[in-house]
Parts: sequence; structure tokens; C-alpha cells
Amino acid sequence: MTNPARERWNQRYQGDDYLFGTAPNGFLADQGQLLRPGQRALSIADGEGRNGVWLAEQGLDVLSIDFSPVAQAKAQRLAAARGVRIETRQADIAAWDWAAEDFDVIAAIFFQFAAPPLRAEIFAGLQQALRPGGVLLMQGYRPEQLEYGTGGPPEAERMYTAAMLREAFAALEIRHLREHDSVVHEGDGHEGMSALVDLVAVKPDS
Repeated sequence: MTNPARERWNQRYQGDDYLFGTAPNGFLADQGQLLRPGQRALSIADGEGRNGVWLAEQGLDVLSIDFSPVAQAKAQRLAAARGVRIETRQADIAAWDWAAEDFDVIAAIFFQFAAPPLRAEIFAGLQQALRPGGVLLMQGYRPEQLEYGTGGPPEAERMYTAAMLREAFAALEIRHLREHDSVVHEGDGHEGMSALVDLVAVKPDS
């Protein structure tokens, strides 16, 4: 059965250009000091692979998941061009099996397609999938992003706030949580002043 959402994203990812560019998300790249070669990393809704490929360039063992096969093919081409390897897996995150304590690093960058009920399930899954001592790196849009219109979904309910993330990830040790308005340059998909919130959180060892 045809999935309209998948077909819509497949269409957006058609062509040789990369919708969100080939450079990693700036917030993610700024967290490089937290990463160690050999760590197992998951990049969710990784699209054309810009973030997963960057993680692989840092020496991590990367699983990149997305539900668009067109995007994943481009992610593999990007990895080959950069001289690294990533594992790609086509997956609907709504049906993803969050294996317990499987990852040292999870990158969750701008995955704001999920309405609140599914988002709560994903947030729980992210915490379950982290190993003790593992780090969650998340950036998303705040509701104020609707005023900028420079990326993200058109529904405020799909956005994040610092208070929401603090509550959702209360079981983790929050190392950094910041709301800010900053200019983003990420291909044609994210371009211009943006209302953002950043989270760095670590799963306790106990």
C-alpha cells in the first residue's frame, strides 16, 4: 500500500541536490567533544545522511534510519563520497523496535513530524535505547518558528519547548538545555532565522 507521507518525502528528496545540505547540523557538530571513536550511534529521521555521515567521520559506528528509500540511497552516496561507511535502514519510526540500551549516542535532529501521542512514544524509546552513560543530542523548533517560516512543520503542536523537554527527559541527566533564536543555513530546507531549542542529556549509570 502506498504511504502518502513517504511518497511526499521521496519526491522532496528527488534530484542530485541535498534538501538540507551535506554539512552536519551545527548544534550536532558543536558536540564533537562528547563523542569517542568506536561508539555505537543512532541517527533518527536521518534523511539524506548529513548527520549520520558526520558521526561516521568522527569514528562512530552509525545506524541511520529514515522511511524514505530515496533519501537513504543519497545517504549512502554521501558516505561513499566522504570515505566512510554507515548502515542505513528504512524504517517507520512509529513502528521502530527500540532495543534496550543499544546505543552510546543518539542524534535526534529536527524530527518534528510526530504528533504529541507518537512523540511521547518516541521520547520514551530514545531513553530506552540509550546505554548507561549514553548521550542524547536533540535540536528542534519551538512554536515561535511558525512566525519565521524558515523550516519545520506548520503545526505548533509538533514543536518543542525547553519545559517540555525537561519534563520528558527528567530521568536523564540534562547537561545542556537552551532556547534561542539563531540563523540556520541547511540547504533549501532550513534557511534563515529560526526559533530553536537544544538538548544534551546523559543516561545515568545506575
